[in-house]
Amino acid sequence: MAGSKMLSQDVADNIISMITIEKRFGAGDKLPNETELAHELNVSRTTLREAVRILVAYGVLEIRRGNGTFVTEKVLQEGEILGQLSDVKANAGDLYEMRLIFEPEAAYLAAVRGTDGEIRRILECGRRIEEAIRDGSDRTQQEQAFHKSIAQATHNEFMNKLMPILYQAISKGVALSAQGGQAVQDTVADHRLIMEFLSQRDAEGARSAMKIHILHAIRELGIQ
Repeated sequence: MAGSKMLSQDVADNIISMITIEKRFGAGDKLPNETELAHELNVSRTTLREAVRILVAYGVLEIRRGNGTFVTEKVLQEGEILGQLSDVKANAGDLYEMRLIFEPEAAYLAAVRGTDGEIRRILECGRRIEEAIRDGSDRTQQEQAFHKSIAQATHNEFMNKLMPILYQAISKGVALSAQGGQAVQDTVADHRLIMEFLSQRDAEGARSAMKIHILHAIRELGIQ
């Protein structure tokens, strides 16, 4: 029972991140249907319902019978704070330097602290990146979700607050990598290595793999 409650809380946190960090849903927006959202979050519909009940209790979501589940106005205040962070102007070099400082440690902590469900979500995000690359489609959202899910697994709230800034670096990297095949190849290989170490709970390996990944991007994208 305790494990179920922890998982539902993790799912609730993921939904909040979709709203406040990923900006996928705003006040008044309707969430995807239960089956679709449970599949995306890699959880059962029962666990998703428990997470939704938690967020309804906090006033973040509201259930409109016959219409679905909607985001309330309560998220606006936090969303505005995060929006101010994401408006920070920085060049690609500074952003990637920040990633080099921040993300290897996030990968280390994710390997140590992440729940099994959080690790599964990281792996699923990594697979979706590879699918987007194979399809030749824009993978920006999948890249952001991958790195955000790692930050979430650290269970450090301030790391999650910094993600909107890092999104700028990720977006720049995706745009620049479209100009060079080597960068895309490195992305796939590096992500697989990060995912392997995380799945094995090898914190030192995850830290090193993430550092190599960002150094590859800095080199290949020519943004030293």
